[in-house]
Parts: sequence; structure tokens; C-alpha cells
Amino acid sequence: MARLILIGLPGVGKSTVARALATRWGCEFLDTDDLIAQSVAMSAPEYLREFGEMHFREREFDALCRAIDSTAVVATGAGIVTRQAARELIAEYSAIWLDADDATLLERVAIGERPLLGSDHAESLRRLRSQREGWYRACARTRLDASGSIDEVVERVVSVCEDVRP
Repeated sequence: MARLILIGLPGVGKSTVARALATRWGCEFLDTDDLIAQSVAMSAPEYLREFGEMHFREREFDALCRAIDSTAVVATGAGIVTRQAARELIAEYSAIWLDADDATLLERVAIGERPLLGSDHAESLRRLRSQREGWYRACARTRLDASGSIDEVVERVVSVCEDVRP
């Protein structure tokens, strides 16, 4: 069973925080995008562009199912919550919703490949927040502020996750 699942909008730092938590707790780190890339022999953004969002979400759910069977800290893609089956599965486990203000997210998404954000990142993030906020809330045990340094965010997560540490 996964030690912890991190969910949230693009740029919130799910992968970075999950990796740091795994190091701190001495366990494995898994990212659903990495699992997709391993299974399809192309990056998650490439797969999304080539095969579309519906096929991508199917692969993403498969990756989530594999990750949950581990004892890892799991970082999910931002859109994992768009599928009801994924929301129901995540809600059965220990999940934290990482969130940050729009300015922080905009700064962070400027780096990397974000095919679903298109050319207007600010508008896309507003739209995604509006669509997904209720889903994140329903899946997670709590919402944590992910602004600040990685060490600050990790400490916030650790402070609410005493029961998931080794």
C-alpha cells in the first residue's frame, strides 16, 4: 500500500515533494508520469500529445494502480482526479492535496513541458482550479500550502502525516 499520495495542480511540486519525502522516510518514490513513460517508451507529455487526453488518462489510472501497490510516496499527474475511478481509489489511501497561489504556480509551470496548459498558462490554471478543486478536496485528507521552499513544504507534510512514516 502506498505510503502517501500527493495530488494538486500543475506546478505545485508534487514530484519534488514526493522525492524529498521518500528520501527522508527511506522509501521508494514513484511518479505516475514516469510509470507511463516506462510503459509506453515515450514521455508522458509526448504520449498525451500523440494519443489524446482520454488515452492518457487510461494509462495514468493504470500507473496509479501500480503505484498504490507499492510502499512508495506517489506523485500523481495534476489531472488524475478527472476520472471518477481514480478519485475513488485515491480517497481510500492517505492523500495530501498540495496547493499554492496562482502566482507561485505560474512561476513554476514556466519550466518544463505542460501540454494541457496551452499558451495562456494563467487562464488555464484558473480553469483547472475551478474544475478540479472539489475533486482534490474530496480525495485528500487535507490541503497544504505548497508555496515556499521544498524544505518548508516537506515539513508541512510531515507535520500532518505522523501515521505514514516508517
